[in-house]
Amino acid sequence: MSLNDANKVNVNDGFYQLLFENDGVFIAVYPPVGGGKRVELQTVIDRLARKKIRSFNRDIVELAIKKADKVPVKIAEPQEELKLNSVATTMISPDKMKGYVSFTPPENGRMLTFEEVMEVLNQNGIIYGINKSTLESLIKYPIYSEMICVAEGTPPVTGKNGSVEFHFDRMRDTKPTILDDGRVDFRELNLIQSAEKGQVLCTLIPPVRGTPGKTVIGTDISAMDGKPLALPRGRNVVVSEDGTQLLANLSGQINYSEGKVNVFSTHEVPADVDNSTGNINFIGNVSIRGNVLSGFVVEAGGNVEVMGVVEGAIIKAGGDIILRRGMQGMGKGVLISGGDIISRYIENSNVEAKNNIKAEAIMHSNIKCGNKLELSGRKGLLVGGTCKVGNEIIAKVIGSHMYTLTDIEVGVDPTVRERYKAVKDNVISFEADLRKAEQAINILKKLEIAGALTPDKQEMLAKSMRTRVFLSNKLIELKEEMERLESKLQQDAYGKVRAYNFIYPGTKVAIGSCMMYVKENLQYCTLYRDGADIRVGPIDK
Repeated sequence: MSLNDANKVNVNDGFYQLLFENDGVFIAVYPPVGGGKRVELQTVIDRLARKKIRSFNRDIVELAIKKADKVPVKIAEPQEELKLNSVATTMISPDKMKGYVSFTPPENGRMLTFEEVMEVLNQNGIIYGINKSTLESLIKYPIYSEMICVAEGTPPVTGKNGSVEFHFDRMRDTKPTILDDGRVDFRELNLIQSAEKGQVLCTLIPPVRGTPGKTVIGTDISAMDGKPLALPRGRNVVVSEDGTQLLANLSGQINYSEGKVNVFSTHEVPADVDNSTGNINFIGNVSIRGNVLSGFVVEAGGNVEVMGVVEGAIIKAGGDIILRRGMQGMGKGVLISGGDIISRYIENSNVEAKNNIKAEAIMHSNIKCGNKLELSGRKGLLVGGTCKVGNEIIAKVIGSHMYTLTDIEVGVDPTVRERYKAVKDNVISFEADLRKAEQAINILKKLEIAGALTPDKQEMLAKSMRTRVFLSNKLIELKEEMERLESKLQQDAYGKVRAYNFIYPGTKVAIGSCMMYVKENLQYCTLYRDGADIRVGPIDK
């Protein structure tokens, strides 16, 4: 029987054969090829001992190994070859995470069974993570004299640290907006992120516990648990009752800096509103240290304060608008306030305030004011354009000596008049739609009586009837609102116009439904309504 040396790991290594013949036991030694290793004496001696070959001649064995001439040499007298079954040896890696097995080739014997190998593994401490599929395959198709991994432990899994999920963009994209037609709007930079009071800003994700591991010898390996993380609480934010969320404590701008989440009620622009800032849209107050350049839009849920000049821009505020210097609107500037508007001067602009407007001079502008328009200071000038004021106009000078057309109207809140017109237009539109629905219903009803109503027409009839109900209910609501608005408009208007210096010709004054054209200079006077006429009275009237 022939056998390659058990330690041979290279095809170029030398090897030997043991031959059991009738006239004795022979050995044939083959030399290595290239850089292969020679057969070692001790390896052969150990093999002869395992085979229990009696009375072999060691010197002849040593000489045969030295010659390695492939010629069989007798080393012992005739004897029967001992049958050797395969033997399994095991090894465990230093970290105890892998178990290996190696098989010696059987010599006239048999390969170990699966149960026998499992017993060897268990006896040598390998009891966990045994890959039975690999072991069965290895027994069926054995690889000899090589350590094969047949067991692997389970490494511990470190827990995941807690984290914070942010519900706003910490890395705000400041690229300009690309419009549908491919143009780039450099004014829409989306720099500001706003939050409503009570809005969830971030959520705490709890840590995950680690998963313990186990070695191939069955020893448990502890795992590190994830570490909890604290909410990044800054200014004007509160922690939810369950401690897992951060909420805005007021409506304002979200700010994330130095690892903290803050909410500020006022957004400050340190310089001009221009291409570097883009348009401003903020839920709270806005404070602008510089100017607002032409074409830009500032929208705020609270107050807007501008230290510089406003050009042909648009400013909308839920609260007050305060312009420290003034506005040169160039015919396209717009101010819309849910409270008061205070400005040094306003020129060539469209201005609307729910409450009061105060300025030193307003020139050639369209003004709507819910309560009082007051022109004071050194000039106190109102000239050109139109003014619609709810209660009172107070000024030093109205109009100019050049007969500049100045159209003013007091006594009726302009928003009421505009709402009345909008409601009236809606009533006319809805009545027309209702008539169309009625006509469709009448035609479809006739088809239904004649038995010619198809499923499509039946669906059309049902839809028309639903439309009629909706329009009828809506018309009732609109007409009721229209009556209330008419009542307000028909009430006697008691608005006044006070001039502490001159009202020049060219000025048109309307108080309620009464109208007056100023044809000569009026000085230090009050214009007020008396029945169907407008009277000129003293300044303290």
